[in-house]
Amino acid sequence: MRNGLLIKYGEIAIKGNNRWSFEHLLMDNIKERLRPVGPFTVTKEQGRVLIEPSGDVSAEAAIEPLTRLFGVVGVCPAVIFTDDSMDSIYANTLDFLKESYGTDSRHTFKIEVRRSNKRYPLNSIEIASMVGEQVLNAFSDWTVDVHQPEIKVFVELRNRVYVYAQTIPGPGGMPVSPDNRAVVLLSGGIDSPVAGWMIAKRGVELVGVYFHAHPYTSDRAKEKVVELARRMSFYGGRMKLYVVPFTDIEEKLDLTCPRDEITILMRRFMMRIAEKIAEAENCIALITGENLGQVASQTLQSLVCTNAVCKLPVFRPLIGFDKQEIIDLAKKIDTYETSILPYQDCCTIFVAKHPVTKPKLSGIERSEALLGDMEADMKDAIDRSEIYYLNAGHVVQPETAR
Repeated sequence: MRNGLLIKYGEIAIKGNNRWSFEHLLMDNIKERLRPVGPFTVTKEQGRVLIEPSGDVSAEAAIEPLTRLFGVVGVCPAVIFTDDSMDSIYANTLDFLKESYGTDSRHTFKIEVRRSNKRYPLNSIEIASMVGEQVLNAFSDWTVDVHQPEIKVFVELRNRVYVYAQTIPGPGGMPVSPDNRAVVLLSGGIDSPVAGWMIAKRGVELVGVYFHAHPYTSDRAKEKVVELARRMSFYGGRMKLYVVPFTDIEEKLDLTCPRDEITILMRRFMMRIAEKIAEAENCIALITGENLGQVASQTLQSLVCTNAVCKLPVFRPLIGFDKQEIIDLAKKIDTYETSILPYQDCCTIFVAKHPVTKPKLSGIERSEALLGDMEADMKDAIDRSEIYYLNAGHVVQPETAR
């Protein structure tokens, strides 16, 4: 008998002929996530992924990293053995329960059996009944409760036998694939990390873009966004973050264009720059945390003006969310407390007291034409970007894009 982890996955299991590709992608992501923890063997086991430690590392060391990995629905600490005789199942189940719960406590329990090995001579109900009887004999203070047991003991007969009584929930979703990449525009607020997290949960690898307006915004604002990206990378793994210097473009907007339109014009240049970075990074979509009607730049008319500069699709997963729903999700993924740190971002600089809320695209384009050709300005901003590399909560110090 040895200890290991059974990994449960959700909708991957209902995929058709390409199910194997998702399973192998999840296994690759698990191996990558566990590489800093220690040596583990990762194998596929009939609708489960099995993780077994090697050397001195314990199975428990792998639990926390895996509970924040997209594609993982549940992590089950289990005992594993090859002898599927009833005597072996009895002995190993009782040893597992004694080690996990002791012999003096009082509990209600239920035995559930899953028998993938259909050649086994007994069916699931018969095995559950026989194991339950052995537990009652060994634990005099335990009683059966088939409706709301304190302890639900699972016995799974696959290529080997697995016994476990705990499923630690993971984030679910799909395993992140480097073949599916998108740029997420990070502002430092509550919404954009949640939006990026939601799209990453569907198997998309993220490239972050943050617009920094030094000296109007402090380095603490930049550090805040790096920390948000770090927290996001716990779930998706690899993530690249561009910190784009945006001060020169903002100052040109302020000197040249109507003040009440600056927010929309600024957003249009952000989307242009993000799209150029997306093309360079082989990304095929943009992601924003915009929420319909929340602020002046997020009215229906404003979003039309912003979208007009984009060729790539723009995903706005929070578009219909209430603010409290977004806050609740930010707390769940542990970005909320960082997002509310009081450091200004560039979106709050040069903002009019009464910004236009129902802009017309033709009027915005006329104002933008006053700036002349801005291609060199945008290229310069991208070239001077700092690039951070993040992976499962680890941050590599930045390099310059140029």
